[in-house]
Amino acid sequence: MNALMKFLTVVLITLFASGCIYIDGERVSSEDWRETQRDNREAISELEIGTARSQVVRELGTPNDSEAFTVDGGEMRVLFYRTQRRHSDGDTTRDETTPLVFKNDVRIGWGHEFYNDLAR
Repeated sequence: MNALMKFLTVVLITLFASGCIYIDGERVSSEDWRETQRDNREAISELEIGTARSQVVRELGTPNDSEAFTVDGGEMRVLFYRTQRRHSDGDTTRDETTPLVFKNDVRIGWGHEFYNDLAR
């Protein structure tokens, strides 16, 4: 029994030390999400006001979340890209993203402060 406990302890330590997680049966390295967040932050910081939404999606890929609405007859779209980790629950929440705001498919701003000002 003592040998079995030692073996299980070694197996558990190895699994935890590997830095990998499994999501829906797929092995995902903890570096993968860190790299994605870093890449998203870098790409967002290089985008210009006036960038087309289609170009942003080509560069950053599918957003983690999105929404659309109209303001004064203009179509507003907000794409949320993961840029930081706040919770260790495996889900991406909006406080872990950066919102990119588009009016009529043209980028007019980004960030939570800008996005929240639109809602007021």
